[in-house]
Amino acid sequence: MVLEPADNSRLANLCGQFDEHLRQIERRLEVEIASRGNRFRVTGRPGAAEVGGDVLLSLFEMTNNEHLDPERVHMILQESFMDSAEASAKDDSTDVANDDVITIQTHRKLIRPRGANQTLYMRRCRDHDLAFGVGPAGTGKTYLAVAAAVEALDNEQVRRIVLVRPAVEAGERLGFLPGDLSQKVDPYLRPMYDALYDMIGAERVTRLIERNVIEIAPLAFMRGRSLNESFVLLDEAQNTSIEQMKMFLTRIGFGSRAVVTGDITQIDLPSGQTSGLKNAIDVLWEVEGVSFTYFTSKDVVRHELVQRIVEAYEKNERSR
Repeated sequence: MVLEPADNSRLANLCGQFDEHLRQIERRLEVEIASRGNRFRVTGRPGAAEVGGDVLLSLFEMTNNEHLDPERVHMILQESFMDSAEASAKDDSTDVANDDVITIQTHRKLIRPRGANQTLYMRRCRDHDLAFGVGPAGTGKTYLAVAAAVEALDNEQVRRIVLVRPAVEAGERLGFLPGDLSQKVDPYLRPMYDALYDMIGAERVTRLIERNVIEIAPLAFMRGRSLNESFVLLDEAQNTSIEQMKMFLTRIGFGSRAVVTGDITQIDLPSGQTSGLKNAIDVLWEVEGVSFTYFTSKDVVRHELVQRIVEAYEKNERSR
């Protein structure tokens, strides 16, 4: 494969310092890349070698107007090498049209899914009254759900966003937390705050919270409420009990949508207590209007090491 034009600065940008970008591609795809000037040879399993060549071409095109770094290379690899996600999307052709590229334009940035599985999830967050996103950390479950909520609010499809999360510590006991209710639950809702700040800015988020357009609602305080014209997001749902999950799901009112996210491999409930998320998957999988999107380690969009960690834990669980 010959990359044209033969520009030394662009080639250096493509390869990275000490060829770190090439080594990153090799590790991820299990291929070997040999280069001499602007000539590259990718060897390995036929499918992987083809993907490697496509990645190199995509990255070289980007070198014309941006500086590449390992994170950018990782994201291109994610978009180009998600076999299981692509198979899932093809199996559900009614949810994802081949010619429909889903994007969300927020006040601060344009958000688009990475790969077919995230595309499927984003469409389901838009089109279903109740959407579940289940999978390991780093797959974009919460971030894309927040993006869908912001889009619905901006388009006046809902009047408010309600952020819900169970107050369960990850194996620790933090004890008494000072402050009012919002300050007490802030640590548990920080990932959703971070996503909102990234999309619409901290100042606007603060104003919307003050006007109760964005509401912080601890799961324990949801009983008895009916949420109409709201986009409700329940995060870390693996840490709900069966009773809590049923209570939450029956809060959904007219004109509302709900997204439930969680990772059933990271349950922090007391030993012997069944996760409400696990139970909901068993109970609701055939209910009309409810969708389930399952993510795997191949969908991880964080640091490359996170994907390898998730895969190692999955392998260990299977061996047990």
